[in-house]
Amino acid sequence: MSRDWDAATYDRVSHPQVEMAKPVLARLPLRGDETVLDAGCGSGRVTELLLDRLPEGHVVAVDSAPSMVEHARLTLADAIGAPPASVKRATVLCASLTELTLDEPVDAVFSNAVFHWIADHERLFERLFAALKPGGRLVAQCGGKGNIDAFRRLADELAAEPPYKPYMEDFVGPWNYASPEDTEARLLAAGFEDVRCWLQPWPVSPADPVEFARTVCLGNHLEALPEELRAGYAEEVVRRSGAPLTLEYVRLNIDAARPRA
Repeated sequence: MSRDWDAATYDRVSHPQVEMAKPVLARLPLRGDETVLDAGCGSGRVTELLLDRLPEGHVVAVDSAPSMVEHARLTLADAIGAPPASVKRATVLCASLTELTLDEPVDAVFSNAVFHWIADHERLFERLFAALKPGGRLVAQCGGKGNIDAFRRLADELAAEPPYKPYMEDFVGPWNYASPEDTEARLLAAGFEDVRCWLQPWPVSPADPVEFARTVCLGNHLEALPEELRAGYAEEVVRRSGAPLTLEYVRLNIDAARPRA
């Protein structure tokens, strides 16, 4: 991710992302004593759920956004081993997933709502493959082909109107909503086997539509605008989307493994 986030607000409004993560976590086979990479830990809410699956294990939580890392360290303070905790069950690192190098390989990689923020999926999967022990599994979910298409079209239409147009004429979003077919090919090219990818519709109606849209969906748009135009832009995109706001999320599920030999 090239931008930082409002981590406190994201933590407050990210209930939909937490709900998306639960079935992904359920797909990850764990004994409870493994070391697992949380690839894009965000504010740490989902990392806590992963730790519940690892009573005798360890989580290496990584995110590229400094505010998210700071928030995750607070959320996971007991697991990190801050006093008075005596056992270190989590490590939180600020790093880009496409440049990730771990001191020791992990037993599994988990990720939720992250990979669509990364442009170079070829490099991403190469680094995750390198992070895994032989036989280790990658279980992930992110935005896939068609994700919130209608909402993004409305945002683009408004961006082409005054007073926003002068600031957004060259705006290009960072999203990479890949197809299952392309993702399977990239995983295989990186060395993975037992690869399976599929799309899953997941409509979301956030409790606070404007704050959710501002924080989760429109952050990059708003960074292109001067401060005095940001609130009006977010409110108008949500208004044009209709009430109640329903975001047509499409999730790309990813299952793969590093060969044992």
